[in-house]
Parts: sequence; structure tokens; C-alpha cells
Amino acid sequence: MKWIVNFSGGLCSLFASLREIERHGRANVINLFADTLYENQDLHDFLRRSEDVTGVPVTRISYGLNPWQLFRKEGMIGNNGSPICSIRLKREPLNAWMESRYNLADDQSAFSFLPNATVTLGFDWTELHRVTDFQVEHPTWRLSAPMTEAPYWDKCRMIGEAEKLGFVTPEAYVLGFPHNNCGMVCVRAGISHFVHLHKVKPKRYLEAERDELETIKYLTDKGCSSAHFTILRDRRGGTSKPLSLRDLRLRIESGEQFPRDEWGGCGCGGEKIIVDERPTV
Repeated sequence: MKWIVNFSGGLCSLFASLREIERHGRANVINLFADTLYENQDLHDFLRRSEDVTGVPVTRISYGLNPWQLFRKEGMIGNNGSPICSIRLKREPLNAWMESRYNLADDQSAFSFLPNATVTLGFDWTELHRVTDFQVEHPTWRLSAPMTEAPYWDKCRMIGEAEKLGFVTPEAYVLGFPHNNCGMVCVRAGISHFVHLHKVKPKRYLEAERDELETIKYLTDKGCSSAHFTILRDRRGGTSKPLSLRDLRLRIESGEQFPRDEWGGCGCGGEKIIVDERPTV
């Protein structure tokens, strides 16, 4: 039996891997990483350090496009309601790699020429709902989520333990972001996230703004509907309409105050989300 850790390059998946190694042995653990080609360099540094600490090489796979390239291919910009990058760049490649090499079925009587494996999720005890959602999507799979079990660690404990192991805390965590995904430009993030990004990493914000504007122009020139052509939505006045990063920046620079608790949720690479209301190219 192998334990395949869906290895995001985050703290929780690191310690999930270490717990599986402690339980089942290094030779039986696979750390599987889906590269979006849009990550901070320190995430890749984290992966290299994890190989030294765990003794398990990181198996890297990739769809071959970054999120903005994917949005142009798919004819829409992903957002929290339709996170096509999470699905296409992470969940689907991870699932395809695992299913083509291992029998993941929990039914031990199921006939298969493939060796057995359990899927290990890097969710902690505050994310039991994500484990449940994942199991609903894959009801026959063997699943493990060791960081949802005692001893229970919060993020501060994980950061401290990682530093003891020689890891440098990723810049995103140092700057106050709740995750280190896609270079701090996660399309599932909320307005508070992007207001904070503008404050602490204005150059990175402008890069994301440029990417969004260029993608909007590309899709408009292709004749796509403009209904979903932004990451964010403006819900003032009880109506929902697109809110571009450019327009948000202008509002920030005008001195407008924004909610501090609308961070959105990453949830990247977790449960599959149905993409609906897709515009037609």
C-alpha cells in the first residue's frame, strides 16, 4: 500500500506527509505536487527543503499552462464561484496521475491489476468539511487526513515546527496571507485579500491587474460574453457585477475603506466544484 500525499507546498501537507512516513515508512509515501506555473519562488524552495527533511522526492506534474493562459483557453476568468484553475491545473491532473497508476478503491475485493494506494489530504482539524466534501466526490476512494487527528496543530504550531526543521517561512505567511498559493493571486480570494495585496505587494498587484486586463481584452476580442470577466464581484447596492482589479485599485487609491473580513477561501486542489454559467466563445 502506498500513501499519496496531495502535496501543495504548504505547511499542512508537509506535516501530513511526515505523519504518514512515521506510520507507514518513507518507502510507502509519495509526495505529489501539481505545479500551476504561477507560484512564488519560495514555494519551490519549500519543496526542495521538504525533500531533504522527508527523504521523499517530490513528484511534480503540470497541466502545462499557468492560470491566465488557462483562462484564455477556457474562455473565462476563474473566480471563487468557478475556480477552473483549481480544477484544471490541480485536481484533474492529480486525480489522473493517481488513478492511472494505483487502485484507490476502498473495496478491497475490487479486482485491479494496479497496486493499492490511499489518498492523503493536507487538511487540518479546522477543515473537516473539506475532507467530507472530498469523500462525497470520491465515495469509493481510501482517504487519509492525518492533520485532522490528534495531536491537533494550528498554523502557528506548524510554522514553529517547520522553522525547527530549517524551513524559511514563505513570504505570503509573513505578510499575513492565509495561504501561499499562486503567488498570492488566488482567484478564490476576496476583496480583503486583494486590498491587502495592494498594500504589501503593490508591484505584484499591478502584475495581476495587467494580466486580468490583457485577458479581458483577449476574450472580448474573441467575442466572449463579458459577464464573468473579472476575479472579483462588486456587490454594493444588493446587485452583483464584475469588479476588475484596475477598478478596485482606483477605489483604494481614492481612499475608500473596505471590509477587513472578506478574504474568500482558497480550497485549491480540494473538492471538485461544478463550473456553471460558462460563457460561450
